[in-house]
Amino acid sequence: MEARVSQSLQLSSWINSDKVVRKPGGCLRFSEKWNEKLMHRTVISCHLQPRKANRRVALKVSCSSHNVQASVLDSECITASTDEIETLKNKSEEVKEYLDGRCIYLVGMMGSGKTTVGRILAETLGYSFFDCDRLIEQAVGGTTVAEIFKLRGESFFRDNETEVLHKLSAMHRLVVSTGGGAVVRPINWRHMHKGISVWLDVPLDALAKRITAEGTKSRPLLHEESGDIYDKTLKRLTTLMETRGENYANASAKVSLENIAVKRGKDVCHVTPTEITLEVLIQIENFLKKQESVVVL
Repeated sequence: MEARVSQSLQLSSWINSDKVVRKPGGCLRFSEKWNEKLMHRTVISCHLQPRKANRRVALKVSCSSHNVQASVLDSECITASTDEIETLKNKSEEVKEYLDGRCIYLVGMMGSGKTTVGRILAETLGYSFFDCDRLIEQAVGGTTVAEIFKLRGESFFRDNETEVLHKLSAMHRLVVSTGGGAVVRPINWRHMHKGISVWLDVPLDALAKRITAEGTKSRPLLHEESGDIYDKTLKRLTTLMETRGENYANASAKVSLENIAVKRGKDVCHVTPTEITLEVLIQIENFLKKQESVVVL
Protein backbone atom coordinates (compact mmCIF):
# COMPACT_ATOMS: atom_id res chain seq x y z
CA MET A 1 0.00 0.00 0.00
CA GLU A 2 1.40 3.32 -1.04
CA ALA A 3 1.49 6.05 1.56
CA ARG A 4 0.84 9.56 0.42
CA VAL A 5 4.08 11.34 1.17
CA SER A 6 2.37 14.67 1.67
CA GLN A 7 -1.07 15.00 3.10
CA SER A 8 -2.52 18.01 4.82
CA LEU A 9 -6.05 18.80 5.85
CA GLN A 10 -7.24 21.98 7.47
CA LEU A 11 -10.54 22.01 9.28
CA SER A 12 -12.00 25.41 10.06
CA SER A 13 -14.47 26.24 12.77
CA TRP A 14 -15.61 29.67 13.75
CA ILE A 15 -15.26 31.07 17.24
CA ASN A 16 -16.36 34.58 18.07
CA SER A 17 -13.69 36.57 19.85
CA ASP A 18 -16.43 38.64 21.51
CA LYS A 19 -18.81 35.82 22.34
CA VAL A 20 -17.98 35.70 26.05
CA VAL A 21 -18.90 38.38 28.53
CA ARG A 22 -18.81 38.30 32.30
CA LYS A 23 -21.91 38.16 34.48
CA PRO A 24 -22.11 40.45 37.53
CA GLY A 25 -21.69 37.42 39.78
CA GLY A 26 -18.36 36.53 38.20
CA CYS A 27 -19.56 33.70 35.98
CA LEU A 28 -19.04 33.76 32.22
CA ARG A 29 -21.90 33.86 29.77
CA PHE A 30 -22.10 33.89 26.00
CA SER A 31 -23.48 36.96 24.27
CA GLU A 32 -26.77 36.31 22.47
CA LYS A 33 -25.59 38.40 19.52
CA TRP A 34 -22.20 36.79 19.12
CA ASN A 35 -23.05 35.53 15.62
CA GLU A 36 -23.37 39.14 14.44
CA LYS A 37 -19.99 40.26 15.73
CA LEU A 38 -16.46 39.97 14.45
CA MET A 39 -15.38 36.36 14.33
CA HIS A 40 -12.02 34.68 14.01
CA ARG A 41 -11.01 31.32 12.78
CA THR A 42 -9.56 28.39 14.63
CA VAL A 43 -7.68 26.09 12.30
CA ILE A 44 -7.04 22.48 13.15
CA SER A 45 -4.49 21.00 10.80
CA CYS A 46 -3.27 17.47 10.52
CA HIS A 47 -0.29 16.38 8.49
CA LEU A 48 0.92 12.94 7.53
CA GLN A 49 4.68 12.85 7.35
CA PRO A 50 6.30 9.72 5.88
CA ARG A 51 8.75 7.46 7.67
CA LYS A 52 9.94 5.24 4.85
CA ALA A 53 12.11 2.88 6.87
CA ASN A 54 9.31 1.11 8.75
CA ARG A 55 6.41 2.09 6.48
CA ARG A 56 4.90 4.20 9.24
CA VAL A 57 3.92 7.83 9.07
CA ALA A 58 3.83 10.49 11.73
CA LEU A 59 0.34 11.90 12.11
CA LYS A 60 1.01 15.43 13.30
CA VAL A 61 -2.05 16.96 14.88
CA SER A 62 -1.92 20.63 15.74
CA CYS A 63 -4.46 23.16 16.89
CA SER A 64 -3.99 26.87 16.57
CA SER A 65 -6.15 29.93 16.89
CA HIS A 66 -5.63 33.55 15.97
CA ASN A 67 -5.73 35.84 19.00
CA VAL A 68 -5.01 32.97 21.38
CA GLN A 69 -1.84 32.88 23.46
CA ALA A 70 0.76 30.29 22.49
CA SER A 71 0.54 28.73 25.94
CA VAL A 72 -2.89 27.34 25.13
CA LEU A 73 -1.98 25.88 21.76
CA ASP A 74 -1.16 22.24 21.21
CA SER A 75 0.89 20.32 18.71
CA GLU A 76 1.69 16.65 18.91
CA CYS A 77 3.00 13.92 16.68
CA ILE A 78 1.36 10.48 16.61
CA THR A 79 2.94 7.58 14.75
CA ALA A 80 0.61 5.29 12.80
CA SER A 81 1.08 2.73 10.05
CA THR A 82 -0.24 3.41 6.58
CA ASP A 83 -2.60 0.46 7.01
CA GLU A 84 -4.02 1.99 10.22
CA ILE A 85 -4.60 5.32 8.51
CA GLU A 86 -6.27 3.66 5.54
CA THR A 87 -8.48 1.60 7.86
CA LEU A 88 -9.48 4.73 9.77
CA LYS A 89 -10.31 6.51 6.55
CA ASN A 90 -12.46 3.65 5.25
CA LYS A 91 -14.31 3.21 8.52
CA SER A 92 -14.97 6.95 8.80
CA GLU A 93 -16.62 6.91 5.37
CA GLU A 94 -18.94 4.14 6.54
CA VAL A 95 -19.81 5.96 9.75
CA LYS A 96 -20.48 9.30 8.06
CA GLU A 97 -23.50 7.78 6.36
CA TYR A 98 -25.15 7.24 9.74
CA LEU A 99 -23.79 10.29 11.59
CA ASP A 100 -25.59 12.84 9.46
CA GLY A 101 -23.52 15.71 10.87
CA ARG A 102 -24.26 15.00 14.52
CA CYS A 103 -21.67 16.09 17.08
CA ILE A 104 -19.56 13.58 18.97
CA TYR A 105 -18.76 14.11 22.66
CA LEU A 106 -15.89 12.20 24.24
CA VAL A 107 -16.26 11.59 27.97
CA GLY A 108 -14.02 9.81 30.44
CA MET A 109 -11.63 10.23 33.33
CA MET A 110 -8.76 12.68 33.26
CA GLY A 111 -5.87 11.31 31.25
CA SER A 112 -8.05 8.91 29.25
CA GLY A 113 -6.91 10.41 25.93
CA LYS A 114 -10.04 12.37 25.00
CA THR A 115 -8.12 15.28 23.47
CA THR A 116 -5.65 13.19 21.47
CA VAL A 117 -8.28 10.77 20.21
CA GLY A 118 -10.67 13.65 19.58
CA ARG A 119 -8.26 15.42 17.26
CA ILE A 120 -7.59 12.26 15.24
CA LEU A 121 -11.30 11.50 15.09
CA ALA A 122 -12.13 15.02 13.90
CA GLU A 123 -9.44 14.92 11.21
CA THR A 124 -10.63 11.51 10.06
CA LEU A 125 -14.29 12.53 9.80
CA GLY A 126 -13.66 16.01 8.43
CA TYR A 127 -15.16 17.50 11.61
CA SER A 128 -13.93 20.43 13.70
CA PHE A 129 -12.48 19.77 17.14
CA PHE A 130 -13.11 21.59 20.40
CA ASP A 131 -11.69 20.99 23.87
CA CYS A 132 -14.10 22.28 26.53
CA ASP A 133 -11.32 22.93 29.03
CA ARG A 134 -9.38 25.02 26.53
CA LEU A 135 -12.43 27.05 25.55
CA ILE A 136 -12.98 27.95 29.20
CA GLU A 137 -9.29 28.79 29.64
CA GLN A 138 -9.38 31.08 26.61
CA ALA A 139 -12.55 32.77 27.87
CA VAL A 140 -10.84 33.79 31.10
CA GLY A 141 -7.74 35.13 29.39
CA GLY A 142 -5.58 32.03 29.17
CA THR A 143 -5.87 31.04 32.83
CA THR A 144 -5.32 27.30 33.24
CA VAL A 145 -7.97 24.96 34.58
CA ALA A 146 -5.86 24.37 37.70
CA GLU A 147 -5.66 28.13 38.31
CA ILE A 148 -9.40 28.54 37.72
CA PHE A 149 -10.13 25.87 40.33
CA LYS A 150 -7.76 27.53 42.78
CA LEU A 151 -8.84 31.14 42.24
CA ARG A 152 -12.52 30.80 41.31
CA GLY A 153 -13.52 27.41 42.66
CA GLU A 154 -14.92 24.30 41.03
CA SER A 155 -18.50 25.65 40.85
CA PHE A 156 -17.35 28.58 38.69
CA PHE A 157 -15.61 26.16 36.34
CA ARG A 158 -18.58 23.77 36.17
CA ASP A 159 -21.03 26.60 35.43
CA ASN A 160 -18.95 27.71 32.48
CA GLU A 161 -18.44 24.12 31.36
CA THR A 162 -22.22 23.75 31.15
CA GLU A 163 -22.52 26.99 29.17
CA VAL A 164 -19.85 25.85 26.72
CA LEU A 165 -21.62 22.51 26.17
CA HIS A 166 -24.91 24.32 25.71
CA LYS A 167 -23.46 26.48 22.92
CA LEU A 168 -21.60 23.64 21.22
CA SER A 169 -24.72 21.44 21.25
CA ALA A 170 -26.40 23.89 18.87
CA MET A 171 -23.69 23.27 16.26
CA HIS A 172 -22.98 20.39 13.89
CA ARG A 173 -20.00 18.34 12.69
CA LEU A 174 -17.96 18.77 15.86
CA VAL A 175 -15.87 16.41 17.97
CA VAL A 176 -15.85 17.70 21.54
CA SER A 177 -13.45 16.65 24.30
CA THR A 178 -15.18 17.17 27.64
CA GLY A 179 -13.72 17.56 31.12
CA GLY A 180 -13.60 14.50 33.33
CA GLY A 181 -16.33 15.85 35.61
CA ALA A 182 -18.71 17.09 32.91
CA VAL A 183 -20.78 13.92 33.27
CA VAL A 184 -21.89 14.71 36.83
CA ARG A 185 -24.43 17.39 35.93
CA PRO A 186 -27.65 16.03 34.33
CA ILE A 187 -28.05 19.23 32.28
CA ASN A 188 -24.76 18.49 30.54
CA TRP A 189 -26.16 15.15 29.40
CA ARG A 190 -29.19 16.92 27.93
CA HIS A 191 -26.79 18.95 25.81
CA MET A 192 -24.58 15.99 24.85
CA HIS A 193 -27.52 13.72 24.01
CA LYS A 194 -28.29 16.03 21.10
CA GLY A 195 -25.31 14.30 19.54
CA ILE A 196 -23.47 11.06 20.28
CA SER A 197 -21.40 10.54 23.41
CA VAL A 198 -18.57 8.04 23.72
CA TRP A 199 -16.99 6.92 27.00
CA LEU A 200 -13.27 6.18 26.82
CA ASP A 201 -12.94 3.61 29.59
CA VAL A 202 -9.33 3.15 30.72
CA PRO A 203 -8.27 0.89 33.64
CA LEU A 204 -7.42 3.05 36.65
CA ASP A 205 -3.93 1.61 37.12
CA ALA A 206 -3.07 2.52 33.51
CA LEU A 207 -4.49 6.01 34.06
CA ALA A 208 -2.47 6.45 37.24
CA LYS A 209 0.74 5.45 35.41
CA ARG A 210 0.04 7.86 32.56
CA ILE A 211 -0.85 10.79 34.81
CA THR A 212 2.11 10.13 37.10
CA ALA A 213 4.45 10.17 34.11
CA GLU A 214 2.97 13.44 32.82
CA GLY A 215 2.80 15.12 36.24
CA THR A 216 -0.22 16.09 38.34
CA LYS A 217 0.20 19.88 38.53
CA SER A 218 -2.34 20.47 35.75
CA ARG A 219 -4.88 18.19 37.45
CA PRO A 220 -6.79 20.32 40.00
CA LEU A 221 -8.60 17.36 41.57
CA LEU A 222 -5.37 15.52 42.35
CA HIS A 223 -4.43 17.03 45.66
CA GLU A 224 -0.82 17.59 46.57
CA GLU A 225 -0.38 15.12 49.38
CA SER A 226 2.64 13.46 50.89
CA GLY A 227 3.51 9.94 49.84
CA ASP A 228 4.14 8.06 46.62
CA ILE A 229 2.69 10.01 43.68
CA TYR A 230 1.42 6.87 41.90
CA ASP A 231 -0.33 5.52 44.99
CA LYS A 232 -2.07 8.78 45.84
CA THR A 233 -3.06 9.31 42.19
CA LEU A 234 -4.55 5.82 41.97
CA LYS A 235 -6.38 6.34 45.25
CA ARG A 236 -7.89 9.63 44.07
CA LEU A 237 -8.85 8.18 40.68
CA THR A 238 -10.57 5.28 42.43
CA THR A 239 -12.60 7.69 44.54
CA LEU A 240 -13.58 9.76 41.50
CA MET A 241 -14.63 6.65 39.56
CA GLU A 242 -16.82 5.50 42.43
CA THR A 243 -18.77 8.77 42.19
CA ARG A 244 -18.73 9.11 38.40
CA GLY A 245 -18.92 5.54 37.11
CA GLU A 246 -22.70 5.48 36.71
CA ASN A 247 -22.57 8.88 35.01
CA TYR A 248 -20.08 7.71 32.40
CA ALA A 249 -22.36 4.76 31.68
CA ASN A 250 -24.95 7.24 30.31
CA ALA A 251 -22.84 7.59 27.17
CA SER A 252 -24.25 6.38 23.86
CA ALA A 253 -21.27 4.08 23.36
CA LYS A 254 -18.37 2.74 25.38
CA VAL A 255 -14.82 2.10 24.23
CA SER A 256 -12.93 -0.18 26.59
CA LEU A 257 -9.15 0.00 26.28
CA GLU A 258 -8.97 -3.28 28.14
CA ASN A 259 -11.02 -4.96 25.40
CA ILE A 260 -8.88 -3.38 22.68
CA ALA A 261 -5.74 -4.65 24.39
CA VAL A 262 -7.13 -8.20 24.61
CA LYS A 263 -8.17 -8.22 20.94
CA ARG A 264 -4.77 -6.99 19.84
CA GLY A 265 -2.76 -9.10 22.28
CA LYS A 266 -0.94 -6.24 23.96
CA ASP A 267 -0.74 -4.39 27.25
CA VAL A 268 -3.31 -1.62 27.81
CA CYS A 269 -0.50 0.92 28.12
CA HIS A 270 0.61 0.07 24.59
CA VAL A 271 -2.73 0.62 22.88
CA THR A 272 -2.23 3.47 20.40
CA PRO A 273 -4.43 6.54 19.81
CA THR A 274 -5.20 5.36 16.27
CA GLU A 275 -6.36 1.98 17.59
CA ILE A 276 -8.61 3.73 20.10
CA THR A 277 -9.97 6.06 17.40
CA LEU A 278 -10.81 3.10 15.17
CA GLU A 279 -12.70 1.45 18.05
CA VAL A 280 -14.56 4.73 18.65
CA LEU A 281 -15.73 4.70 15.04
CA ILE A 282 -16.77 1.05 15.30
CA GLN A 283 -18.77 1.63 18.48
CA ILE A 284 -20.42 4.74 17.06
CA GLU A 285 -21.41 2.78 13.97
CA ASN A 286 -22.82 -0.06 16.12
CA PHE A 287 -24.82 2.40 18.20
CA LEU A 288 -26.25 4.22 15.18
CA LYS A 289 -27.13 0.99 13.35
CA LYS A 290 -28.90 -0.27 16.44
CA GLN A 291 -30.70 3.03 16.83
CA GLU A 292 -31.74 2.94 13.19
CA SER A 293 -33.09 -0.61 13.48
CA VAL A 294 -35.18 0.37 16.52
CA VAL A 295 -36.72 3.26 14.57
CA VAL A 296 -37.55 0.93 11.67
CA LEU A 297 -39.25 -1.54 14.02
